[in-house]
Amino acid sequence: MLKITHRCDHHHGDINDQIELPFALRQKGRFKTQTKKGEDVGVFLVRGEVLRDGDCLYSECGQVFKVEASAEAVVTAVATDWLTFAKACYHMGNRHVPMEIGEMWIRFQPDHVLEEMVELFGLKCNHHQASFTPESGAYHSGGHHHSHGEHTH
Repeated sequence: MLKITHRCDHHHGDINDQIELPFALRQKGRFKTQTKKGEDVGVFLVRGEVLRDGDCLYSECGQVFKVEASAEAVVTAVATDWLTFAKACYHMGNRHVPMEIGEMWIRFQPDHVLEEMVELFGLKCNHHQASFTPESGAYHSGGHHHSHGEHTH
């Protein structure tokens, strides 16, 4: 089993394989999974960081794996005007639930209470399968997580 110990938000070079993960696993610092080619990997990352679609993971032996957000059950609530959208975002934000925000739409994991709330604001809810990459939050540090001298395999 390969041991993955580092991540970054991009890679300049070849990618050995992909690892498709749902949001629940992308939140964890330690887990076992398989690559798309079927190779077993153990992920040992800093706890508290969320893997995002497109991130690159590095094994101890120098292999590079690209993270893909897998399709999962989600609710996408669509607004018809910006004021309604802003109000729904404000109230969803007060709930402190993971949510992905697009142009006049909010995506979240299925929850009948949240669905009823956004429907009361006039948004239309659609249950479907899609990748889920919620906002990282106001206190999350962004940007590069390595110097360009590292991981140039």
